[in-house]
Amino acid sequence: MSKREQKPHRDSLYETILMLKDLEECKKFFEDLCTVGELRAMEQRFEVALLLDDGMIYNDILERTGASSATISRVNRALHYGSDGYQQVLPRAKEALREKKGSQDE
Repeated sequence: MSKREQKPHRDSLYETILMLKDLEECKKFFEDLCTVGELRAMEQRFEVALLLDDGMIYNDILERTGASSATISRVNRALHYGSDGYQQVLPRAKEALREKKGSQDE
């Protein structure tokens, strides 16, 4: 049994995240919940996931994001062998980013 399976999830955090109303409320909540370093690490891992999913190679990702090869490897492992969290959200995130970019170009 893995460490994650040994401890039950405390769903209240995740349920609360689902209640956030907009981007500004989300930012404020996470700024209170996390340290600056934790936020930057999560932002970096998500950027790495987007780039890996687009087929970018490790060295280019390292140069673009400053992420360590260990971080890139960890994200890659999660993309391929994780709980499919990235796989579920990346298409939606990419679509939202395309829409945002499209509205900025107009």
